[in-house]
Amino acid sequence: AKLASGVGVITEADQWRLTTSFTGDASPIATNLERVDTSGWGILGTGMSQSSGIFTFPSTGIWFVKFRINNVYNGENRYATASIQVTTNNSSYANIASGEQGITNASANVYSNTLVETLIDCTNTSNVKVRFNIDVEDGSATTNGNQDVSYTSMMFIRLGAT
Repeated sequence: AKLASGVGVITEADQWRLTTSFTGDASPIATNLERVDTSGWGILGTGMSQSSGIFTFPSTGIWFVKFRINNVYNGENRYATASIQVTTNNSSYANIASGEQGITNASANVYSNTLVETLIDCTNTSNVKVRFNIDVEDGSATTNGNQDVSYTSMMFIRLGAT
């Protein structure tokens, strides 16, 4: 069997992470981001670029984008929301994927993970960009970051041509 044109060969794969924990919301996560560089990790192709939390695709195509957040809270926090936002005009952003995880406990730290993923059709690398938001009910909930382990991270895989 033959594959459709542009399908079957992954030419780009990249992963970024939050390096330092923070409390409260971030819209978008704009600082303390790095490309994963832990021993054993790999990148395929050019990889993404980012400035102030705005990620630029290195090439057009259909991209699989995954966003995972890890939160900790001591108390009752009804939600931690992870959102992937996209722009197609390099200006206005809208949620393309969003997910929530509840955190409830009154007497000890509770950890939660929220995973959100989507497909993005990047038709123009100058105009189609992506960013990542975190919204927590209680401003004292912490989103975990670490420069050696990917607790909160973003993954990008180019699946094929547009």
